[in-house]
Amino acid sequence: MTIMRRLLLENVTLKASAAVLAVILWFFVVSKGQTEMSLNVPIEYTSIPSGLEIARHEVKSATIVVRSHESLSRNIRQDTVRVSVDVSKAKKGEGVFPVRKDDVKLPYGASIVKIEPLSVKIVFEETVSKNVAIMPDITGTPEKGYYLKSVKISPTEMAIEGAKSAVRKVGTVKTEPIDITGLTEDFRQEAGLKLQDNTIRSKTDKVDVDIRIARRGK
Repeated sequence: MTIMRRLLLENVTLKASAAVLAVILWFFVVSKGQTEMSLNVPIEYTSIPSGLEIARHEVKSATIVVRSHESLSRNIRQDTVRVSVDVSKAKKGEGVFPVRKDDVKLPYGASIVKIEPLSVKIVFEETVSKNVAIMPDITGTPEKGYYLKSVKISPTEMAIEGAKSAVRKVGTVKTEPIDITGLTEDFRQEAGLKLQDNTIRSKTDKVDVDIRIARRGK
């Protein structure tokens, strides 16, 4: 027992130094050829409960610091990294949701060093819908001696859906600009619709426009 104890206690400093050196060497071997990069990645919100809408969220993206071997770093770009935050437990009002490492999808061989922010604050509102009038957006003027006699569109209104506060602000929806510069005769065309708020949805995305041009003095 005395011999064993003496063997263990001899050259304690030397043995400790050797252990530290081994750890440093291991770290050097493992980290050799490693590189880190910082990416600003848009946050996707998944599993939004039925009947709720995201009304406001100040944080649109997350900063992800990624580590990988230099040979694999070319595969790590903003479009190959995804951040998806599950909000399935959201309720009406304000909520705070964590951004976890499991929420980040990385290419093969990459690992996460840091995530900012670690949580996001989101305001949810109820989903509402209503019908709004569609207004043609006419630009330009007909050829000299002619005038715009009438404009008819079909359909004349559309149903929109979204967060209550966003839908409430919409009174009418305009078509894309319809240029009548230099026209001397009637024409028909399809025109797209301009929803100012991209969080608002509609099944109607275009209308038929019937333009009537008449000669002055007739």
